[in-house]
Amino acid sequence: MKVSKFGGSSLADGHQLQCVFDIIKADDTRKVIVVSAPGKRFKDDTKVTDLLLTYAKATIEDTDATDIIETIKDRYHAIGNHFDLPAYELADIDEQIDHLARKHYRSFDYLFAAFAAHGEYLNAQLIAKVFTHLGVPARFVDPKEIGLRVDDNARSATFDTKSYNTIAELDLSTSERLIVPGFFGYTENGDIATFSRGGSDITGAIMARGLSADLYENFTDVSAIYAVNPSIIENPAAIKQMTYDEMRELSYAGFAVFHDEAIIPAIQGGIRINIKNTNDPEAPGTFIVPPTEVQQTRPVTGIANSNRFSALYLHRYLLNKEVGFTLRILEILKKHNISYEHMPSGIDDLTIIFDKTLLTQEQVDGMLEDIAATIKPDTLKWLPSYGIIMVVGEGMRNRIGALTDIVTPLKEHGISLQMVNQGASEISIMLGIQPDLAERAVKAIYDNIFKMV
Repeated sequence: MKVSKFGGSSLADGHQLQCVFDIIKADDTRKVIVVSAPGKRFKDDTKVTDLLLTYAKATIEDTDATDIIETIKDRYHAIGNHFDLPAYELADIDEQIDHLARKHYRSFDYLFAAFAAHGEYLNAQLIAKVFTHLGVPARFVDPKEIGLRVDDNARSATFDTKSYNTIAELDLSTSERLIVPGFFGYTENGDIATFSRGGSDITGAIMARGLSADLYENFTDVSAIYAVNPSIIENPAAIKQMTYDEMRELSYAGFAVFHDEAIIPAIQGGIRINIKNTNDPEAPGTFIVPPTEVQQTRPVTGIANSNRFSALYLHRYLLNKEVGFTLRILEILKKHNISYEHMPSGIDDLTIIFDKTLLTQEQVDGMLEDIAATIKPDTLKWLPSYGIIMVVGEGMRNRIGALTDIVTPLKEHGISLQMVNQGASEISIMLGIQPDLAERAVKAIYDNIFKMV
């Protein structure tokens, strides 16, 4: 049995849904289908989730939402009309869209979560209707029905692993395809709470593990995961196989094909993942598997970069001799409700790297003020924009010269680094770099390593 997840680009309009239908119809083992909200149909289009968030904002501010409501309905109607779905089937979806603004929510965060989740919630219902209309029996499965429970973090929820027991009870014995909306679950109080954006990948992985699937297929708009961003390198090498840990490292650092948190249920359940292209379903795609199943052909599997970071640099002599120094830093971060990504250090220096998308200026100002007053560093610098490059590969384990292969081409191209850090797993090397140099650096590293094989 396979669990197949389809992203927003695969479900953006009727033509794309027809491709999805053909894929599902062609393989009876594709029993459970996890779906995203309709994505962009063209470059300047708006995702349905973003339309719903605009609707949520208008509801909170009590402003006229007529136009945005009609735009949302039109997106679902266009898909239904493509398949000549009866009008009464679409009227039910219209009523649910209208009802969103009339419901009571525990807080504005839960309101935003409920509105955002309805992109998937309504699309799953629509797809079940379309499939059945086209002769492939399908049933919408509400996450509440299978007890998909999450914690009380309304817009960045964490899955409750006890829910695997109820998910495992889902009846797969019928000929129906089961259509499950991704991206959200229910709190103990019955409120909708969403995972972080892109969280339909997480739902797919949860369903695959809970049902002990033979394979988790993740359909997107590329025929493989590539060793580097194709916007940086023309026709980069495709990755045929990679390990769970490699995918997690690369997803975290910028590979947008697969959500980095979604790999965890697959790891825990030993579920193999296949990234495939909705518009080229016969292509083998990329398999994400346990380390024992991968045959390494080169030391590096992939290179990712992201400029979504900020960094704090702190210098103080004899920093390494002070017992409890790091604890005092962590207490300041806790006070301001700030999480950090990395904390590489030397004997007199410390760099703390943050995801700047999770910070407010108020948090930054308070943190810097407290560190200056409490720690009294000789130097304290805030770098509002900080780039990270991750060079990842199981083939780097115990390999002499792995770091040399990475930094030598940078030296030859006159590119300086702000930080180098190798993880304890030995499969990744992190480079801190000025954001405007990141793409040049990625190209230099790629050209050196991938021409070696």
